Amino acid sequence: MRIITLNANGLRSARRKGLYEWLSAAAADVICLQETRIQDDLVATGEFHLAGYHCAFHHARKPGYSGVALFSRAAPDEVRHGIGWPDVDAEGRYLEARFPGLSVVSLYLPSGSSGDQRQGVKFDLMARLAGHLARLGRQRREVVICGDWNIAHREADIRNWRGNQKNSGFLPEERAWLDRVFGPLGWVDAFRRINDEPHQYTWWSNRGRAWEKNVGWRIDYQVVTPAMAGRVTAATIYKDQRFSDHAPLIIDYHP
Repeated sequence: MRIITLNANGLRSARRKGLYEWLSAAAADVICLQETRIQDDLVATGEFHLAGYHCAFHHARKPGYSGVALFSRAAPDEVRHGIGWPDVDAEGRYLEARFPGLSVVSLYLPSGSSGDQRQGVKFDLMARLAGHLARLGRQRREVVICGDWNIAHREADIRNWRGNQKNSGFLPEERAWLDRVFGPLGWVDAFRRINDEPHQYTWWSNRGRAWEKNVGWRIDYQVVTPAMAGRVTAATIYKDQRFSDHAPLIIDYHP
């Protein structure tokens, strides 16, 4: 089973850059997208559906903002649009598809880089999400949570870690929260299950030739239950083409 996750930084832009052609050839069973930035009127036309896939979208109320999508070859038994928290669901940040014995989630955590108010929103969501993760982990099903978590976990996950310790995305409180997710809460970073190499990034600033110099952050994850972690066979960050300021993260799992 192959699962791909990507923050598209706008599906309209990513599609113009060839994303859909690449996805059609990528042989994924499930595709999770974040920051889709489209609304119901565009989805209704069908132009943002991917041929051969069951396609679900969860939009933000604010036009051109946030939003997540999930495409799957197999029809889900159930799709949950939102997490049940009105403030979070209004921003289109959570979409869950349920298959027999497996849930796959497309998740987009907020960035706090615009100021203290949004950082507060991020911290609040992190606190609530910890409880939700605990509940998901107790279910009798495997879970893969794909998405842009907007946090680099360790020094190996960010190029300029010394200079970013006071910046949103690498704050001590954020990193400690991921320690809890990957520790007492029992979840696993699927990429790091088989790849411990540094300088493996999924996002690059558009400033300062960051892409060219590989000055990046690894903030896109597939966070999985322990049994799913044991099924990881390959983990790749695809950088041969650029569809966004993020790169697709591809994880293969054996049956």
